[in-house]
Order: sequence, then structure tokens, then C-alpha cells
Amino acid sequence: MGSTALDHLLDRLIADYVSRNSAARILQGRLEDAGVGFTPVIDHVTIRTLDIDRRGQEFLALGYAYAETLTYEDWFAKVYRSAGYPALFIDQGYPDRRGESSIIPAWVKQFGDQTLHHIAVRVEDIEQAIERLRTAGVAFTGQIVGVRGGLLRQIFTAPERVDGQSFSVLELTERHQGFQGFSPPQADGLMKSTVLKT
Repeated sequence: MGSTALDHLLDRLIADYVSRNSAARILQGRLEDAGVGFTPVIDHVTIRTLDIDRRGQEFLALGYAYAETLTYEDWFAKVYRSAGYPALFIDQGYPDRRGESSIIPAWVKQFGDQTLHHIAVRVEDIEQAIERLRTAGVAFTGQIVGVRGGLLRQIFTAPERVDGQSFSVLELTERHQGFQGFSPPQADGLMKSTVLKT
């Protein structure tokens, strides 16, 4: 059940994200040149927050529904879904001692929770997508997480920096066998790849 208000909210979040992420702008340009556009290839969008339930209310009111919770050592996430729209992944550090090592609270304190941390775009062949984007000047961090032929493979671009801090990344996502979920070990590995080494 889509709505004009939900379309406007997602359009605003995506436009803001693309305006501040060079890898996304490069990909958007190539997709627009092919007549595809950026939005149709979005797999999921991610928001970081200090309170998932509070942040998720805006999306629940516009037609998203809670789907699942994923837990990690120092952070957790809730996934929300709405037919015809990208999955919404909202994450936060635990509000107790478990979350003390999480990178999420410091990120939210600097950038807030009204912007996207990343957008994941669906690709058919992740190695080929990486190669093509590298030739356009896009850098990647870490390695592809997930095994070749597996249900889910992912990689993040190198983080954009704002005031010397990691801000946003673009994720490439390769899915197989109709798998629409998330892999907790992979997501944690991706999270750690966004920490800039100084």
C-alpha cells in the first residue's frame, strides 16, 4: 500500500543521499544514461539512529511494516518492508554497556538520523559492477562478503568523508534464489569496513 507521502519521503531521502555521495552520483549518471534511473535498482536503504522504534514510526505510518530484528555484538537493526518499495534497515547501538563499542551512536551524534547512511543497489554480477565502477573512479573498502554462488554477496564503497569522519557509503548487493533477507555476519563485516583507518 504505497502513498504519495511515502514516495515524497523516500525521494527526499534518496536525493539528499545522492547529492552527498559521489559513488551514488556516478552510478546514477550511468543508469540515467541507459534510461533506467537510480530508484528501480535500490535493494534497501539504511538509517542510523539512537532509537529504532521512534525513528521507524514515520515509516510505519506511511505503510511500512516491521519484518524482523537482527542482533549483533554491539548493535542491532530492525527491517521494515512495504510492497513495491525498498526494504528499510534501521540500526542502532545497544543503549546499554553492550553498545559502548558500537560506531553508530557517534555517527548519529554527528550526522543525525534524518539522512541515509547508505543505499544498497542490486547488481547481477558484483565483480563486474566493482570493475566498471572502479574504472569510473569509485573506490571500495574490504572484500566482497558472501561466497560466490551463495544467496547474498555485498560490498561497500569507501566512505565519503565529512569533516574528516566517515559519512555515507554505497553498497552493491548480489542476490540469488529469491533471497530477500539479510545475513547478520555479513552485515557486521560491512559495518566494520566503514571505519576509516587513520
